[in-house]
Amino acid sequence: MKLTFLGTGTSFGVPQLGCHCEVCRSPDPRDKRTRVGAVVESNRGTRVLIDTPPELRLQLIAAGIDRVDAVLFTHSHADHTHGIDDIRAITIRRSAPLPMYGPAETLSDLATKFRYIFDDTMRPLPGTSKPEGKAHVVEAGHTFSIADLHITPVAVPHGSITVFAYRIGPLAYVTDAKTLPADALALLRGAKVLVINALFRTEHPTHLSIPEAVGVAREIGAERTYLTHLTHDNFHADLEAELPRGIAPAFDGLTVRID
Repeated sequence: MKLTFLGTGTSFGVPQLGCHCEVCRSPDPRDKRTRVGAVVESNRGTRVLIDTPPELRLQLIAAGIDRVDAVLFTHSHADHTHGIDDIRAITIRRSAPLPMYGPAETLSDLATKFRYIFDDTMRPLPGTSKPEGKAHVVEAGHTFSIADLHITPVAVPHGSITVFAYRIGPLAYVTDAKTLPADALALLRGAKVLVINALFRTEHPTHLSIPEAVGVAREIGAERTYLTHLTHDNFHADLEAELPRGIAPAFDGLTVRID
């Protein structure tokens, strides 16, 4: 299995608009962070996109990815969904709408905000095209399959809403979580690679902090943990140097192979 980090930044992105801090002006390309998204590819070539962040077109071009077989949505916040129109370049080459999986509330929100993508009665004019998606509601704790990938949604709290983390074989992918309840930990333990959000060094009402994420990583016990959803509060190199062994900050474009 291969995991590609398309984006690893907070909802503001890094550099942050209007900010002139040292991190936002850093020449290190690892300090340039677009909004969070990833692609998981199986050994048989099945590709699943996790979320559709606002920079999706540029992210996929940078990663050399021009095809995905499905999309997994974690939740409907703008920094995770508002690049959804960019799937048009993918669906225009398909014979059927692109399957899109996620929580019922998330898919309902997307169908309201982006009706033209999901409503089959809204047909493009001759000579034009539109993105086409087919919604598939999935439930926490109920495993489903996309070709040879077996995926278990895992419910985690994010402020007043519930976000879906995903267990995909040896990978545990957790974004925008504030805590991981006991039942979520049970579903994620045994993963070889953990991806988990880590916002500030101090506590935040809707996200894990860096120290909290490190604590969760120890509870799950993955061989490798990658922190994502990072802000401009840290240089990549400095954060990498201080984290415990086996835990590292992810960066845009990072590719991880998982046995």
